Amino acid sequence: MMKRPTIADLAQASGVSIATVNRILGGTGAVRAETIERVQNAAEEIGFYGRGVIEDRRQRLLPNYRFGFLLQQSSRELYRLFGSKITEAAARRQHEKVVAVVDFVDVLEPQNIADRLEALGKRCDAVAVIAGDHPLIGQTIQSLKERGKPVVAYITDQSARDRAGFVGTDNWKLGRTAAWFLAQTTPMPGRIAVFIGNHRYQCQDVSDASFRSYMREHAPHLQVDDSRPTHEEPEEAYRIVSQLLSELDDLRGIFIVGGGISGVLRALREAPAEKRDKVRVVCRDIGPETRKGLTEGLIMAALCHPLDQISDELIATMIAALEHRDSPTILQRVVPFETITPESV
Repeated sequence: MMKRPTIADLAQASGVSIATVNRILGGTGAVRAETIERVQNAAEEIGFYGRGVIEDRRQRLLPNYRFGFLLQQSSRELYRLFGSKITEAAARRQHEKVVAVVDFVDVLEPQNIADRLEALGKRCDAVAVIAGDHPLIGQTIQSLKERGKPVVAYITDQSARDRAGFVGTDNWKLGRTAAWFLAQTTPMPGRIAVFIGNHRYQCQDVSDASFRSYMREHAPHLQVDDSRPTHEEPEEAYRIVSQLLSELDDLRGIFIVGGGISGVLRALREAPAEKRDKVRVVCRDIGPETRKGLTEGLIMAALCHPLDQISDELIATMIAALEHRDSPTILQRVVPFETITPESV
């Protein structure tokens, strides 16, 4: 039988003194977190019997954070998916204990969002928010910063100079990629409809602008209509698409920049096949409705936030914002978007 590793063996394997190992095992005296982690790794390698005690000491020394996340529209499956992925990312942290407080705001009026952001900031060390860009929200971001509560814009940026950072995709590239898909698959002249949730969402406005930029440059045979707001409501998207399909014979494509994809898909399913088959659809993000639309062939491509990666980046950015809260630097974390097609879904 192999000899059971001793405290002296663990000290030698981890490069620390026997006294340091004893302090860790006994829970007495100050030991740096990185030293405990090094001893823990060595204990795993040599099979030391007190690994549970070392892990418990490491856990007790981890910094604790309570982070708030103000998302939108609890009725939308996509935002609920955002929330669950954020909670999973918080649980994955190895060097901190992060409690994720996920809240949803259904009334999207700027004052209501600002009030909810203020309330969440009072309960948390830092806050992330998905919201349209509005001065009332910017004033709340400034107020929270003055009280040492950093606010990170998530998915869509804010113009507030006091925001701590932004985590999202490159929306200029996203819009041009959507235009590339439609231009490459639509040789016949015709019209393209663009649906935007709200022009105060910077991510949507930038994608809309870059989409048009590409079309002007590479697809002059396609006429891009003025953007139609859906206010993120599927019923409004359904109404508009149904009307377009009944009135137009030359509708060739739809770009869904914001919400409302379920309404768009419902209108397409109800339309005659000869009209539906002429229309190419590109949308953002993937939830159950989008996944179904892809498998049915109604959607050509979905340009999506990689939810695991972007959730990890969000938590890391909020920790960095707290560690550098006195810095004037605005942290920017741009995560490449995913492209999902019917063949890759």
